[in-house]
Amino acid sequence: MRVPLEWLSDLVDLSAVDDAHVLAAELAGIGLEEEEFFGPQTTGPLVVGRVLTAEPEEHSNGKTVNWCSVDVGEEQPRGIVCGAHNFGPGDLVVAALPGAVLPGDFAIAARRTYGHVSDGMICSQRELGLGDDHDGIIVLSALGLTGEPGDDAIELLGLDRVTLDVNVTPDRGYQLSMRGIAREFAMLKGQDFTDPAQIDVDAPTADGFPVDLDDAAPIHGEPGCSRFTALTVTGIDPSVRTPFWMARRLLEAGMRPISLTVDVTNYVMLELGQPLHAYDAQKLAGPITVRRARARETLVTLDDVTRTLHPEDLLITDAGDGAAASRIIGLAGVMGSAALEVTESTRDVVLEAAHFDPISIARTARRHKLPSEAARRFERGVDPALGPAAARRAANLLVELAGGTLSPDATVEGEAPAPRIVEMSAGLPSARVGVDYSVDRVVELLAAVGASTEVVETDAQDGPVLRVTVPTWRSDLTSDVDLVEEVVRAGGYEEIPSVQPQAPGGAGLTPAQRTRRRVSNLLANRGLSEVLTYPFTSLDRADALLIPADDPRRRLVRLANPLGEDRPYMRSHLLGTLLDAVVRNSGRGFKDVAVFEAGLVTVGGLPQPEEAAHFAPGHHPEAAELEAIRSSVPAQPFHVAGVLAGHAELSGPASAGRRADAQDAIDLVHRIATANGQTVRAEAAAFAPWHPGRCARFVLADGSELGHAGELHPKVCENLGLPARTVAFEIDLDALIAQEDRRTWSGALSTYPVSRQDVALVVDAELPASTLMATLREAAGSELELLEVFDVYTGDQVPEGRKSVALRMTFRAADRTLTADEASALREAATQAAASAHGAEVRS
Repeated sequence: MRVPLEWLSDLVDLSAVDDAHVLAAELAGIGLEEEEFFGPQTTGPLVVGRVLTAEPEEHSNGKTVNWCSVDVGEEQPRGIVCGAHNFGPGDLVVAALPGAVLPGDFAIAARRTYGHVSDGMICSQRELGLGDDHDGIIVLSALGLTGEPGDDAIELLGLDRVTLDVNVTPDRGYQLSMRGIAREFAMLKGQDFTDPAQIDVDAPTADGFPVDLDDAAPIHGEPGCSRFTALTVTGIDPSVRTPFWMARRLLEAGMRPISLTVDVTNYVMLELGQPLHAYDAQKLAGPITVRRARARETLVTLDDVTRTLHPEDLLITDAGDGAAASRIIGLAGVMGSAALEVTESTRDVVLEAAHFDPISIARTARRHKLPSEAARRFERGVDPALGPAAARRAANLLVELAGGTLSPDATVEGEAPAPRIVEMSAGLPSARVGVDYSVDRVVELLAAVGASTEVVETDAQDGPVLRVTVPTWRSDLTSDVDLVEEVVRAGGYEEIPSVQPQAPGGAGLTPAQRTRRRVSNLLANRGLSEVLTYPFTSLDRADALLIPADDPRRRLVRLANPLGEDRPYMRSHLLGTLLDAVVRNSGRGFKDVAVFEAGLVTVGGLPQPEEAAHFAPGHHPEAAELEAIRSSVPAQPFHVAGVLAGHAELSGPASAGRRADAQDAIDLVHRIATANGQTVRAEAAAFAPWHPGRCARFVLADGSELGHAGELHPKVCENLGLPARTVAFEIDLDALIAQEDRRTWSGALSTYPVSRQDVALVVDAELPASTLMATLREAAGSELELLEVFDVYTGDQVPEGRKSVALRMTFRAADRTLTADEASALREAATQAAASAHGAEVRS
């Protein structure tokens, strides 16, 4: 919301803050964060000038310019060349003298042009940032302004003003108005403010323009239009231009002046927050009917686009095609139609100020991709009681500025809702935020935000109960905690004490989190860079990766509102998007790329419509229904994938380097499994997008599939523009984590020291070390905490066909310190069991 400070000063006393930057910081403290600061863009001598002479001169290029003598309040007039022709001697104009700098850092200096030295420039509106008009220069009388030669034109035209662009909280639609911002500033400074909505409104009459609210299909039971105000103004002079002060304020607020009638409706919307619409009364055929759209109806909106309507769209209609509600004259709360557009010949208008359901308007605006200032306000919530005052304010301006006559007949269809009442314990704000607010202070702060409060005496432990009547413009205040937030905001967030929170005790990272970090650290240590790609893909990507038509990875979930129509699906595997990062880096000159990504994929697709769970709005699902909802959500396992292109080992003084091959990708998967205490079996496989002869499939101990690794198919590299012989892997990390979860430990933590015993056993060369270790572990019993192999020897010092396996045995008891004799006895029991089972001999 752009807030011109000069306009804001009409409603509150801004002298309380003498620096606009300080004001921006203070507004941020109550939730109105500054987005941008628009300060003066014109500096230097910009003055009022009176044209003394204007001599037209035609030049060889076919252009006619005026050689002007301009009185700028100095001893001698200045000679200025000007190409415009909408002025003459005696006119007051705006002259930028040498040394001035106009918007866009356009510096003015005396320069020779068209055979003269032009000692300055006569300015147009566009050159000063006052509008788009560049055909003629500014003539002050045409803007309703006057002055004397030499007067400061910067102040006269308001070019020294400041505008703040503040970020409005989405559920506080009242802040999208000067009235709302003024109310916030008044709350901040403890001031009263001038409410422009405090005017006499029109009581409805029987002869007002007929309006029918006919919503046969309300959304969530809320009628699309709950209140509709219509006033008629006749005899408007269409030749009257928008006064400069109003056009200037509209420009500062970010809106382009169009015509007086349209500008008045926009001005009142910005001032009060109530969108309005003006219809050409001569083209309007009553009654106005507010209804939902019918199948296959279309509408040409003011932007000259023909739109096919949806049954949820709320429409403004009239009887222009002969029958009631037969002609569509607007998308309610979004945009009017071209049929009843106010034109340069419009003399009579009907002003509409309605209150529309936020959900209906938001859905329509998004469905038709038709954002508008009106829709922006309605979807955030407009004060339902504001319509009559806003319509009368606009009518008064048309009467005052355009010479119109306000009809005594008025229409107000529908009723304003009763104010919401919320009860709150007076001690709740103090209990929630740690600030000692007295009852009187709570009442005072709630009054500052516009709420009226009744204190109900009770014996409650937290003090009396407050019965708070919420103002009609605060639709966001629905519970006691909302009121607590307003008390704190109005009282100042700086009053809340800063307390270091006590971190709760916990178990640290979960096993899954530890595994994911362990894998990421391993891959980073192996030289791969972690990247994050958008998880969106297309059906064409599956074709490029040579994925078969019956592959489950082709069953994708389509987003209802994708970021881009070229990639509307959620990815079912990481390589579908990770390869884009390789292509992008290779295209930028990086010949050796090694990247990995860890993230979720979406597999299985969505259920068929008849399988999906559907519930009426407002229904709270039961346990079985919640389970049906969960089961309808596609699985999202956590995958890890990596890609290596180019060299795995760079060339240098001691090495010629080596290109990455399938074995590098396969080795990374083995390392991931080993780092997480698992062993995997690799077997040859043919699985897209890998090369059928250079692809390995990894199987876990329980037979489940972990993933694939190897060299990508040459056709895949060609389709995507990847370097030749790129290698990759992708594994399901959740499957690996599931294996870890099966590991159990029935021991107990001990605070007693360990006792280590080393032993070297000579066994058959074919005996697996794991088999020998299993025998030792079983015989040693529960006090063997750790058993590890630290050396294997075959050679002259052991018989042929035998090997020496050196093991370290770590013993610890849970209830005492083991003596050396006890540890030795446990070791002897284990080695005897190995001798009996495997013919093991202790190597001396």
